[in-house]
Amino acid sequence: MNARSRAPKKLDHATNKSKQQRAKLRIISGQWRSRMLPIPELEGLRPTPDRVRETLFNWINTYVPGAKCADLFCGSGALGLEALSRSAKSCVFVDASRVVTQQMQQNLATLGCKDALTLNQDALSLLKLPIEAQPNLADKAPFDLVFIDPPFRKSWVENILPLLEQGWLAEGALVYLEMEKETPLPSITQSWDLLKEKTAGQLTYRLFQVYRD
Repeated sequence: MNARSRAPKKLDHATNKSKQQRAKLRIISGQWRSRMLPIPELEGLRPTPDRVRETLFNWINTYVPGAKCADLFCGSGALGLEALSRSAKSCVFVDASRVVTQQMQQNLATLGCKDALTLNQDALSLLKLPIEAQPNLADKAPFDLVFIDPPFRKSWVENILPLLEQGWLAEGALVYLEMEKETPLPSITQSWDLLKEKTAGQLTYRLFQVYRD
């Protein structure tokens, strides 16, 4: 009888431990290397895998120091935090989920980071207003480096990319884009130069450099 009563407790403990492990983000390199940070357990929240992040930051390593960044669907904040850890000048974290942005603010406070701004709104509403109308962004935009990792199958990308060209990007800015691999890339202008492209599982990720016409 006692053995039977102990078994469920042991299983529950293992399940809770597994959840705790899944709800952690590890920063790969830089001043916060190997730091573990909590992330919300929300449906659809999928931090960029470590291997993909390593590949991305190998691509952009020389561009990151001093860059003004934006993580437009920040979720766990994996990309923006990695950039800040590697000496980016600033990062604007944007997400429509209040749970996400509250956790983002807590993680930034834990790291003692004062070079970031967290906005609880969707990326479209942010980009539809000019920078000049948003004084809180005065020293953080236009962006040198933008991370776009939106929820899959929501048509975010085709709406976001044209808005970025309306004054939000510095000359020669880098834009990183994650999409489900079965979805074709939306039409883009000739000012978008595809530098890198790779597929990992169900994910295709690309790096563009954008020049003004």
